[in-house]
Amino acid sequence: MAQARPSMQELIGQRSRAGFVGRSTERAAFRANFGTEPQDERHRFRFHAHGNAGVGKTFLLRELEQIARERGALTAYVDDSAGSVPEVLAEISRQFTAQGHRLKELDRLLAAHRERRHEAELAALAVLDTRPEDPGPSAGGQMVARAGVVAAGMVPVVGPLAGMLDAEQLAGVADRLRASLIARFRNHEDLQLVLAPEQVLSPVLLRELSDTDAPWIALFLDTYERTGPYLDSWLHETMTTDRHGAMPATTVVVSAGRTPLDPVRWGGLADFVADFPLAPFTEPEARGLLAAKGVTAEPVVAEVLRLTGGLPVLVSTLAESRPTDPDDVGDPSATAVDRFLKWEEDPVHRSAALACALPRWLDGDVFRAAVDCPAQEQEPLWAWLRGMPFVSERGGGRLRYHDVVRAPMLRAERRSSPRGWAQRHRHLAGTFRQWREETGRDLADPWSDDTWRDLRQAECYHLLCAGEREALHEVLGDFVPACGAGEVMAVRWARVLVDAGLDADLPAVSAWGTDLTAALHTEGVAAALGLLLRRAVLDAPTQARARLVRGDELRGEGASARALAEYDQAVALDPDLALAYRHRSGIRGDLGDHDGAVADLDRAVALDPDNAWYLALRGEHHRIAGHDAEAIRDLTEAIRLDPASAFAPASRGATHERAGDLDAALADLDRALDLDPDYAWVLARRARVWRARGDSRRQLSDLDMALELNPDWPWARCERGDALRAAGRDEEAVTDLDVALALDPAYTSAYASRGASLMKLGRHVEALADLDRALEMRPGYVWALCRRAVLHAAAGRWEEGRADVERVRELSSEALERLSDTDRAVLAPVLAG
Repeated sequence: MAQARPSMQELIGQRSRAGFVGRSTERAAFRANFGTEPQDERHRFRFHAHGNAGVGKTFLLRELEQIARERGALTAYVDDSAGSVPEVLAEISRQFTAQGHRLKELDRLLAAHRERRHEAELAALAVLDTRPEDPGPSAGGQMVARAGVVAAGMVPVVGPLAGMLDAEQLAGVADRLRASLIARFRNHEDLQLVLAPEQVLSPVLLRELSDTDAPWIALFLDTYERTGPYLDSWLHETMTTDRHGAMPATTVVVSAGRTPLDPVRWGGLADFVADFPLAPFTEPEARGLLAAKGVTAEPVVAEVLRLTGGLPVLVSTLAESRPTDPDDVGDPSATAVDRFLKWEEDPVHRSAALACALPRWLDGDVFRAAVDCPAQEQEPLWAWLRGMPFVSERGGGRLRYHDVVRAPMLRAERRSSPRGWAQRHRHLAGTFRQWREETGRDLADPWSDDTWRDLRQAECYHLLCAGEREALHEVLGDFVPACGAGEVMAVRWARVLVDAGLDADLPAVSAWGTDLTAALHTEGVAAALGLLLRRAVLDAPTQARARLVRGDELRGEGASARALAEYDQAVALDPDLALAYRHRSGIRGDLGDHDGAVADLDRAVALDPDNAWYLALRGEHHRIAGHDAEAIRDLTEAIRLDPASAFAPASRGATHERAGDLDAALADLDRALDLDPDYAWVLARRARVWRARGDSRRQLSDLDMALELNPDWPWARCERGDALRAAGRDEEAVTDLDVALALDPAYTSAYASRGASLMKLGRHVEALADLDRALEMRPGYVWALCRRAVLHAAAGRWEEGRADVERVRELSSEALERLSDTDRAVLAPVLAG
């Protein structure tokens, strides 16, 4: 495939690197690595450069990337503009496509991931009912459900889901969590794309990397001190295990950060990793760079060396001016920024360089907002700035100043004109606010929109730097919904506080950011919100929302009692916060208190009477509690208010089915499937209607479709196992029940059902073991007692059979009357005795 013509950015980069000098040892080692086969013991699969800010890590990575391209490598460069594994993979795919190697399947899955994540953020997730013969959620199911919720909160790009998983999917039977999620997604892959996207995306990445015809693949990961917390474990797993498949041996990974690699994780792989500790340029290296730029006069060179301390970014920046006199470099009392901008003769250029240091990132729009110059001068000025050595692209076309250059520029601006500093930051805050308001005009929930959040972060940063009186209070208040949007967003919000505090010399602000970041990294969102609630002065509504989000986090961790306490405080702080009652109803449902859940939803409905979802949830709780009339009332009203939602007709159909009104049940369940054809739970519920009508063919067809959508659903596996047993297909029934028990080893009724099929297959020892296990877990399980009584009688163990029959009579004498003629014949001696 023909290579595309180089872009402006690539041409600028080529010209910038033409004068690259220094780091000869590192460049030589990296270049030589392409001359050794991967099987050669000298070959290294990973390189890691590390050193202090300004030491030239990014410059080196860009140079190594160019070396790799010269050797025919397919390359991608990623920095901290990507905030999660999926975002990193998306950036890799984008850059490979630009080089003529599209990762088609990865692109498809990334698009599906973004779509499913959006659905998960906005959609209320459906709930499941339990089997009538089951006593309630199994311990195994509770653990699976809680792990699922925690996973949702930990995946960086899916954080908003963690704050919204209150839609009763854990109410009553936690085993149904997966099924309640899959009801909103097309198949099992979609579920994983929401809960654990890297598990789906990584194998596809590796497979498509293996299919490329490039001789080498080189991945460059910059600012690893920020990306490492979420990338390092994934990268180690991907490179050293076959969990995601085989990584091509022709892949080379290069990272750069301020610290060495984690010795615990990478220490045993010294034979495969090359470590590049970077120090400031040696004097010969610095002189070489200056000479390449034509700076050779000894007094000038000496002044540059004294000023820069050998930091490559400063040497390179000063060299750009080609000073010919020490005075052109700066006087000893001046700041670093004065020295390397003093040589800039054009005052417009100088002013633009200083003005554009104020934003944390730049694009064409931000540049025009920051720089005060005539419109006709803007494009040439923008091109000049992009070509400066201290400005680099950092993802998505955004530019950032190097920290070592930006920090002294900010200090100089702040000290030279404090009022001007504040005024310019206010102007930028107002600009970002205007853009944010335009973006959020048509958004139902702005916090779910990435662009809106980016603009709000920028606005908050500039408000803090401007020293606005209420800015810190405002940003700390925003930290609450940021936490509700997931840990990744919470970390980014804390970073706003850290950056503004350092850049504007506001120790109290940076301390808040540092403390919140530490809490997030060590203990998570719940701990960070706890810190906020203890130390910040927040109004009652903000405290209530913080308690609400904290309760969601604790609920996801399985700390039900603590979560309930948080919800209690939320409603006490803000009695009109309908969402708090809704969330508390969820935890009460988890704990089996459906009357309490209904009471909470009564209050939520009173506060928001036209909210169809609240009515549907209350109807669902009524259904689970067996209040059929109340359930039908609420679900009917929910359908009237939101006829496009599949949840309410699904729940109403299940209510009708349990009450024996099969025609009404079928009509509702059909309606739900018309609205959402891939609603797996509805298919399984409709299968029960077909069972009640004696239509085993349609029953099995619906269960087959439900399991095609969600093969890891224990309840549907058990349902199909029962249906297969009833159809005399016991071998197939045992297979399904084996899977159900592998998925949930504490599934009581699955043991009983498998025991019944094993008995029919003549495998009596195994059947007895399963029935015994079911009755150990639930001693009053009448159906299992009947099955074991028949098994004992068939084996001539009359006393054991008689004991089981007597126990059945104590619990439910009607159960004996419902026995089939065949079972009665087997039990005749016991019943007569």
